[in-house]
Amino acid sequence: MAKPSSDIAFSPSVKAEQERRGSRAAYAALERAGGFETGLDRFPAAFLARIDTAFLGTVNADSQPYVQHRGGAPGFIRIADRETLVFAERRGNRQYVTAGNLADNPKAFLFLIDYERRRRIKLWGRARLVEIGAAHVALLGLDPDDDTIDRVIEFEVAAWDVNCPEYIPQKVAVATVAGLRARIAELEADVARLGGGVTTRE
Repeated sequence: MAKPSSDIAFSPSVKAEQERRGSRAAYAALERAGGFETGLDRFPAAFLARIDTAFLGTVNADSQPYVQHRGGAPGFIRIADRETLVFAERRGNRQYVTAGNLADNPKAFLFLIDYERRRRIKLWGRARLVEIGAAHVALLGLDPDDDTIDRVIEFEVAAWDVNCPEYIPQKVAVATVAGLRARIAELEADVARLGGGVTTRE
């Protein structure tokens, strides 16, 4: 019998802790159904199109973990094929910890979060840094002359799972707030023009 895909996270030690803490039966049922999702056929594309924030976890040869923020305009991460996500790797402080870790160990973890709608998805897989090709430019809508882009990360998904929304703080993008303020100003102007004389105070 094939191992469930959730074994990528549920090691024997994890399962033992689940047993001790009373959650093993629920996760055993998940395992009997095959475990976590694997391919990207059922990945929520609308979620991916909304997010502007991600966290990429890697590990070096000494098993020292490292997590780095990745961000961009909504939809900066794209689905390349049934098992691969792609996003631009922009130049930063030139520490290259992620690059070095991936050279040691390609296993990686991607944590995606939508604060506004309080949704998060976690993905396990393997990541690689590759030079930018024409296919990447077309898929990601990149400007070939943008010198802030160093390379591209291709993330090959082994398994993914949706987390519950509990404890996610709800945050709204600055652009959304600016749009609401502009709309309020328009409505106030309409009210004033109609003789209402209503204004808001912050």
